[in-house]
Amino acid sequence: MLKKVLIILGVIVLVIIIAFAWMNYRSRTLSPQSIAELEVIDLKVEINYSRPSVRDRVIFGTEEDGAIQPYGSYWRLGANEATEITINQDVIFNGMPLPAGTYRLYAIPGPNTFRIGVSSEIGKWGAWEPDSSNDLFTTEVPVTRLDTPVEQFTARIEEGTADGATVYFEWSDVQLAIPIARKPEM
Repeated sequence: MLKKVLIILGVIVLVIIIAFAWMNYRSRTLSPQSIAELEVIDLKVEINYSRPSVRDRVIFGTEEDGAIQPYGSYWRLGANEATEITINQDVIFNGMPLPAGTYRLYAIPGPNTFRIGVSSEIGKWGAWEPDSSNDLFTTEVPVTRLDTPVEQFTARIEEGTADGATVYFEWSDVQLAIPIARKPEM
């Protein structure tokens, strides 16, 4: 009798493990991992994120609209693991000082601006909102509406002026442009 119970429990555990592995694989194939990076002179910026697709859904809007990322609600700025940015030197991130290092990025969408959070809490699954006590700061970034919608969430980094770069996040009809400038020498 005990042997049958152990076999049944073993089969149940095996089925749960296989189901979890399949769901994890499916999630990663629907929202593949990607890296955006740029090196300009001595400044290196890298963003590690996952790329969900629109797939005929309302992405940003109100809950009444059925938006998957409602205005005023936490968004991991991608899918799967939390989106992380690594910079190799102290910079000015959208007007805010940011020391060299790796940070978690997240967003609170709005119709005209997104609040972008920069948190020291890294290495976490993105679905859970970070502990705000670990935030270095939040900053408002204006929304630019795209004429041609972007199907798959995209982060890209372009060389800016001699003092830095611009990080672009694009998904659906929304584009965010975040300037990153070298910190002036004192």
